[in-house]
Amino acid sequence: MDNSHVVRLIRQLRKESARKERKNLIGAWREKDRLNGELVDSFVIIFRTSGCKWAKISGCSMCGYYNDTSPEIDGATLLTQLKEALGKYHGEKVVKIYTSGSFFDENEIPKSVQDEILSSFSGAERVIVESRPEFIKDPLAEALHQRGNVMVALGMESASDETLIYRINKGFLVRHYVRAAETLNRHHVPVKTYVLFKPPFMTEAEAIEEAVHSIEFAAKYSDVISLNPMNIQRSTLVEYLWKRGEYRPPWLWSIVEVLKRTHHLCEVVSYPTAGGTRRGAHNCGKCDEKVVEAIYNFSLHQDISYLEQLDCECKERWEKIVKYGPQFWDYTVES
Repeated sequence: MDNSHVVRLIRQLRKESARKERKNLIGAWREKDRLNGELVDSFVIIFRTSGCKWAKISGCSMCGYYNDTSPEIDGATLLTQLKEALGKYHGEKVVKIYTSGSFFDENEIPKSVQDEILSSFSGAERVIVESRPEFIKDPLAEALHQRGNVMVALGMESASDETLIYRINKGFLVRHYVRAAETLNRHHVPVKTYVLFKPPFMTEAEAIEEAVHSIEFAAKYSDVISLNPMNIQRSTLVEYLWKRGEYRPPWLWSIVEVLKRTHHLCEVVSYPTAGGTRRGAHNCGKCDEKVVEAIYNFSLHQDISYLEQLDCECKERWEKIVKYGPQFWDYTVES
């Protein structure tokens, strides 16, 4: 058994996605975050790059960040984006740097530009960057340790190789995540791990159990774990399935369930992108705003009481879906 049919469909969907040749910063804003147990201001930057190495080869089933890339981005363009970002930075303690791929991929961000970006925020107490495991080596980890303020986010997504291959098409296996995480641990570089909640081709119950297992697994290597509920991104396999009525994003109740079962393991957070909408994790519509707010508050304060008093008439339906299966889904979709 192989996943060649999934790969072919992902490639076709990406080929049909028209990209505008833009070179500007995708975005920069402020938000709240946690640092050493305290609530602080953070500064978020999304650089427009030439794109993820894996997306150019095949790509993940759920990732639409390819739509924000431009093949014409080079080092000089990235430095211009950095200048734009610095003009909006006001000394926030946490800086979160996102690209469409891996910060440490020198074909996406040249080494000299990586150094310039990290040095520009040397005064921040924590700078978070993302990377695929293959770019994490001992010399890099030691250099990050010397900087003293860098946290590396690794998208493990799942502790199941079956899911990584057949549901996500991630392009690496669990052991590759472990090697990268152990390398960072060895050099005392803090690790943030992403766990993808409810990849395609899973029931709600399966998604809950796998997320709990994945968080339990990743907790051995991580300072922070981010539970990332699926959201429907443009020109992806997941969007293709969703439009055909063959996929539903997770219920917010499922996120609450996973957080309740794993919050004691380490700092576990969840900030549902598009939460409460059809393209994001949602419940019945009546309680969505209240439950999303509770999940955010739990994540910021690490106080489980935010999740313990929630209720709605739709919770009974969710419980039936978890127990009996998808025949209780609402297949209505909105583009």
